[in-house]
Amino acid sequence: MSRSLHLILCCFLVFAMMSFFAYGQTPSGPTQKTDAPPQAKEADVNSIEHIVAALYSGISGPAGPRDWDRVRSLFYAGARMIPSRRTSDGKVIARNLSVEEYITASKPILDKEGFFETPITNRIETWDHIAHVWSTYQSRHEKDEAPFARGINSIELMNDGTRWWIITVYWEGEEKDHPLPEKYLND
Repeated sequence: MSRSLHLILCCFLVFAMMSFFAYGQTPSGPTQKTDAPPQAKEADVNSIEHIVAALYSGISGPAGPRDWDRVRSLFYAGARMIPSRRTSDGKVIARNLSVEEYITASKPILDKEGFFETPITNRIETWDHIAHVWSTYQSRHEKDEAPFARGINSIELMNDGTRWWIITVYWEGEEKDHPLPEKYLND
């Protein structure tokens, strides 16, 4: 057997063995609970507009508990919620949260403070079973007061043939030095 053919076969064998052993390995990163979400209300997930409205409704309300099972029911197993922001030195960072991590972090705040987040405008793009909603939002502590924050929610969705699921919500809040462009404030 020629030396080059022998080298190719050895490389193939090493690659095949690495693939075999890696297949059975447990990921070293944090794991996420991937239990099936609670049953969703059909009216919450039968259209893109309805699931986005249910998302905003589920996290909004006066100080006190939220219907977290309703929120959970909107998200596909393994879905992510990703807030991003600028640090004091201007570096952009993001925090990658599971739905449960988001609930755990938000619950103590929402139990004490009112929070009402509503869309200013939603731009929807779809193709086949995927959708993207670019949702400009505003947040208030009380329903009828002036907003204390605005920003963009980038929402990725999937339709499995029976309903819509949220795959990711990635957002950034408006800042004094980075105001929302006018084009994202109007339909």
